[in-house]
Amino acid sequence: MKFARFKQKDGTIIQGVLTEDGIHQIEGDIFSEWNYTNAIYNDAELELLEPLRPRHVIGIGANYVENTDDLPSELPTIPVFFYKPVSSVIGSGKPIVIPSKIGEVKFESELAAIIGKRTRNITEEEVEKSIFGYTIANDVTAPQFFHEAGHWTIGKSFDTFTPLGPYIETELDPDKVFVEAYLNGDKKQDSETSLMIFSIRKMIAYLSTVMTLEPGDVILTGSPLGAEMMKDGDEIICRIDGIGELHNSVEKG
Repeated sequence: MKFARFKQKDGTIIQGVLTEDGIHQIEGDIFSEWNYTNAIYNDAELELLEPLRPRHVIGIGANYVENTDDLPSELPTIPVFFYKPVSSVIGSGKPIVIPSKIGEVKFESELAAIIGKRTRNITEEEVEKSIFGYTIANDVTAPQFFHEAGHWTIGKSFDTFTPLGPYIETELDPDKVFVEAYLNGDKKQDSETSLMIFSIRKMIAYLSTVMTLEPGDVILTGSPLGAEMMKDGDEIICRIDGIGELHNSVEKG
């Protein structure tokens, strides 16, 4: 099932589910109780938004290898996690804005997990029950703002630096996913999730021992090798079969 958020022409924001007949509007909380309304729309009547307004956005760094032979025999004791502000979230079709002080930023196509229930101190075997669904993320980064001591916050936090979408897919198998990215039509990233150093189950189970995760938290699961810099006028498409394509143009701020 694919969940989405849209804006009507009068500015009203609605939630919907993609069906064969069109976008069927729903009401209620997608994480607890919701119902279909009688309204069904076509794409031309609505503006696509990010599929949710996250409570938190948490990313993991350096989480892919080039091939299975490069996977470490022992995992690091502590994964490299970071926060991205909710103010950086935009939807498919919205422009990524490069900060005025620099000329390029980096795209990072990623599978993103959406937490669907209150989660604390769970095992890897319990993780699947805590995930509501999955979407596509572009963890846009300005490495020029990284601190020499390793602080990533500024370089990850600018407005528009976390495109999400187009939909939340609730029936995706995360173990059978290829994460792709196309810069101006040229494929730059194409890796399966089996090349993750920390699996989705491991990273969410670990996070749950540190903090309580709540419905609407978004976990970015890392970007495959191949990420490059983008400049004004570029077009980036992040793609995952089963979810769709996340389209964003790039413009100078």
